[in-house]
Amino acid sequence: MIPTELSTHLSETLDLEIKRSQSVSGGSINRAAKITTNKGDFFLKWNRSAPNDFFEKEADGLKRLDQAKSNLRVPNVISTGKPDTNRPGYLMMEFIEEGRSGNSFEFGRQLALLHQTGAEQYGLVSDNYIGSLPQSNRQHRDWIEFFARERIEPQIKMAIDSGKLITDINQNWNRLSAKLNDIFPASTPSLLHGDLWGGNYLFDSSGSAVLIDPAVYYGHPEMDLAFTKMFGGFSGEFYSGYESETPLEPGFSERVPIYNLYPLLVHVNLFGGHYATQFKSILRKY
Repeated sequence: MIPTELSTHLSETLDLEIKRSQSVSGGSINRAAKITTNKGDFFLKWNRSAPNDFFEKEADGLKRLDQAKSNLRVPNVISTGKPDTNRPGYLMMEFIEEGRSGNSFEFGRQLALLHQTGAEQYGLVSDNYIGSLPQSNRQHRDWIEFFARERIEPQIKMAIDSGKLITDINQNWNRLSAKLNDIFPASTPSLLHGDLWGGNYLFDSSGSAVLIDPAVYYGHPEMDLAFTKMFGGFSGEFYSGYESETPLEPGFSERVPIYNLYPLLVHVNLFGGHYATQFKSILRKY
């Protein structure tokens, strides 16, 4: 099931013997497997058409989360590789057994602690990816400039260029962007997971939260929290835990749709359809 050339590469470079593999979910982008070796179990995902730095950037995001000031668990990265003519690109990580339930309150509290890891500017020293799409992380000292120039506008341009949105959408966006100073509360740059929906975390066998598949950057902490509300999957205890450490500014629920214009646009560019309708509907309200 694992490509032969990838199995051979891992065996030779890591000096291990792959005894068996079991297909697991790797999301909609990559193929993935749990591999059992003479050195233990690992999680492996691969993609023949991934950009050269795709898995390297994911590994960097995992390491940044792991080094942050929280106790959120993050899989240890074992090895990454770029795609070439002989084998797919890949990311090999520690395999974490998923538990049946977890401590949502503590998950929320630890996310608040993660957001206390700061930086001088919004963005990151390099670009990365959200899903399969490039994510611009050019740094700005102003949150609204970053949100507009690096989050919303590149995705709008991509959607217009591909025909998923029409150029008139820029007028609606410009009307909203002129109001953002009065909408977003002040913040300092916080380390974000960046793609925090219900499929990108799990609870391990001890009930501790584990973060996976990040799209990290330094941004407004409410971005991560808004993302959690896009598809659900987070309990009331999770939000209570977050606010036990960092109370939210009044009006957060009204700001959620604006923050989520970004993931909505990502879905417009990946899937089109009703996501474009949702995006336009939100803009019309402003």
